[in-house]
Amino acid sequence: MREEKFKMERQGLIQVGDKVKISEFLSATNYSYIIEPAVAMSGCYRNADRIRSKEGIIKSIEHTPRGFIVTAEFDE
Repeated sequence: MREEKFKMERQGLIQVGDKVKISEFLSATNYSYIIEPAVAMSGCYRNADRIRSKEGIIKSIEHTPRGFIVTAEFDE
């Protein structure tokens, strides 16, 4: 299992235990991911670190001064 963090701006869009789909976006040299439908966004990943799964399960949502940090678990 692989766990990755995403940043969510608004509370209540997803809940712990939800099954979510992610979309992959390629910039010039990095990949980033969005939990659909535009709920939360990941940081940047190099090609070797890409998330191969397209679905995951929300494991935790943490409220921080900078927003909400969502941890999703992927079957990799």
